Amino acid sequence: PIITLLILLIFTSCKEEKSIENATISIPNYEELGALDIKLSKPKTDEWLYSHKEFGQTFKQYINKKPIRATEDKKVIYIQPIGTFTVWQKKVIAYNVDYIKLFFGLKTKVLPTINEETIPSDKKRLEFNTEQLHAGYIINTILPEIVPDDSIVIMALTAKDLYPEPSWSYVFGLASYTKRTGVSSIYRFSEDTLSASNYSQCLNRIIKTSTHEITHMLSVNHCINAVCLMNGVNHIYESDAKPNALCSVCLAKLSWNLKFDDAKRLKLLIAFLKKHKLDSDAVILQNQLNVITK
Repeated sequence: PIITLLILLIFTSCKEEKSIENATISIPNYEELGALDIKLSKPKTDEWLYSHKEFGQTFKQYINKKPIRATEDKKVIYIQPIGTFTVWQKKVIAYNVDYIKLFFGLKTKVLPTINEETIPSDKKRLEFNTEQLHAGYIINTILPEIVPDDSIVIMALTAKDLYPEPSWSYVFGLASYTKRTGVSSIYRFSEDTLSASNYSQCLNRIIKTSTHEITHMLSVNHCINAVCLMNGVNHIYESDAKPNALCSVCLAKLSWNLKFDDAKRLKLLIAFLKKHKLDSDAVILQNQLNVITK
């Protein structure tokens, strides 16, 4: 039995190596899709690339990295709410879960809410006149202890502000490449109390942050190829200037990894964005759809 198991493991490993070796971009009209990419402008002094040296990641580099991929045993995205939420915050979280499911094409489940009191006092701090939670503690300690066996990634969501380490003032979200855990916060995503008339702005920001962090968990680095969902950002204004859309290179990575029906996926995302009045992003995705369905 041990010999049989070893043969099976070697065979599976060889098949995986062959799959990676033969990996190609299968998106139709890919070169024309690339022509839609918008070149990044020179960063301003307060923007991410001004102070962070990024090296980018080509499609080939991504494949050679042997990225995290869904398997028959691990193919569910789990969402872990932490703390309390208002009625409209709960609605935005639910819409966010719907979007994550469409974006990655994977089953997405919400776990029972965790009380924020499970986070020890030394992993909290008072900053900007509000209590912040230590994002690193959430992704490195809390989530690994509760991750379900069939999880490909697990993402915590909270209405509390986050900080990644004492030297940083705050962070919108944080993810671990190795543990496949992440956390996002809606705290900084609305100027006023959420309602039917203004929730779209908050939704726009949280779907952007959540999909960005989960895409990191699938081994995609920050993007320097073009204006893209996977660009790093320093503040809310820089984040707002980024689209809920992947550039051609990052789309190719996820398409290969998750084996998308690219046209079907884009149609579903466009319908969602239009329903929630996120029209500018819907236009970007419609342009991509027009190219790949020619």
